[in-house]
Amino acid sequence: MKNVFFISLLLFGFIIQSCDNNNGKNISTDVVNNSKSAVKLDADGAAPRMEFEETIHDFGEMIQGERVVYNFHFTNVGGSDLVITRVSTSCGCTVGKYPKDPVAPGKSGTIEVTFNSHRKKGYQNKTITILANTQPNTTVLRIKAKVVLPEKK
Repeated sequence: MKNVFFISLLLFGFIIQSCDNNNGKNISTDVVNNSKSAVKLDADGAAPRMEFEETIHDFGEMIQGERVVYNFHFTNVGGSDLVITRVSTSCGCTVGKYPKDPVAPGKSGTIEVTFNSHRKKGYQNKTITILANTQPNTTVLRIKAKVVLPEKK
């Protein structure tokens, strides 16, 4: 019986030790090799960079149930192709569409944001996070609205 306990304890110790295979050091996500989102520098070492006309849009007051769309316009002011890999939103009521093809230096693009106010009321503040091959690799846009209930006749 003592042998079974000792062997079990020994196996448990090996399992616990093997879970810490990086010797307690955290590995940064910056070292992950992702060819789509990797920052590609031009000959001068300039990375792509997104410059937006505005990063916050206020729809103002809207009636509950309305669906509104806004286009955030940007320009690649960096030195190499800009590749957007993902656009995520803070709520299922908001959807972001983005260019799937690389945006060359000096060229422009659009992030189309749709907000659906169904079942929403009051002040709304939603974020749209863009993941791209820029430094830093995320850019955050915001939309705001005040959703009011429709008048009953």
